[in-house]
Amino acid sequence: MSEQKPGPAHANNTFEDLTGISTSAFSNPYDALIAACEDDPTRIQEKYSLHRTTRNAQQKEKMLDGNFPGVSIDQILLRLSDSTIEPGYVDPRHCFVFWGRPTQKVKSLIHRVQQELLATAPNLWIMPWDRLHITALEVTHTKTAPEIQQLVHQVRNKIPTITDYTYDHRVRLIKPLISYDASALALSFVPAAGEGLHSSRTSEDDKFTYHHLRRDLFGLCRDAGLKVESRYVVPSSHLTIGRFINSRDLEDEGGSSDPQRIKALIEKIEEINSWLKKEFWPEHNDGRIPDGGEFNVGQEKGLHCRTGTLWYGGGEAVHCGKGY
Repeated sequence: MSEQKPGPAHANNTFEDLTGISTSAFSNPYDALIAACEDDPTRIQEKYSLHRTTRNAQQKEKMLDGNFPGVSIDQILLRLSDSTIEPGYVDPRHCFVFWGRPTQKVKSLIHRVQQELLATAPNLWIMPWDRLHITALEVTHTKTAPEIQQLVHQVRNKIPTITDYTYDHRVRLIKPLISYDASALALSFVPAAGEGLHSSRTSEDDKFTYHHLRRDLFGLCRDAGLKVESRYVVPSSHLTIGRFINSRDLEDEGGSSDPQRIKALIEKIEEINSWLKKEFWPEHNDGRIPDGGEFNVGQEKGLHCRTGTLWYGGGEAVHCGKGY
């Protein structure tokens, strides 16, 4: 077998907006969905839900197809995880992002989900607790270190304002569910729309959704002089929790892709998703949202501005915003 050139598994994936909304008419691409939904948080939530359920259905069909070639191995992460493959290998892709960090309660939920997945796929690469993140805005990616440092230097005095933005612009994400494809798994959420409100928050507050936050971060960065080159602006709010760095869990003894093992993994994902709905969604809990079922972006820690080789939760901190 010829040596496969290192590359991230997502290089073969397209980040398609499965809601059918075009961003081409808007200078700020996040305005497209907000306009299509007439600024209604319920409709925005519906679009996020539609995107993830449609994508999961597509991926299930793809992975259960008899001609499915097997999972997409992240060759870069594989080399970083096993130094014997290519000793001294260094991830060349430097990035510039603004991340949200999950609260302790969300981390605890993710840990439970990861342990369940490992029961079926013990060779899955698991995102460490201290590296879990949601990408509120990717400014740029796959650059050299000097290119990134030059950009940071240009806007360094504006970064604290951006990282503190969630202190006065608080958004709730709810209804956790596993989203997946042939390269990775994530815990995804959707913007809240008045469900499970706490005493300190009203349905009026939920009119400023996670999509509005992403729109404003895009605008703040552009106003600061940055060219925002995000890989995608699709309606998704997710934290990557695991990646495939080998295919052993989904192969037969001869090393061929095993449809039954793939089916077993998808059934495990669907089993976990049924549990998440029952235990953490407000409609199954008398309108309440149990601990872990709600992610308030910026709570405990504000947004993190981060640079470097951060594809797998690493990199270097530039500035951490004010939490609440």
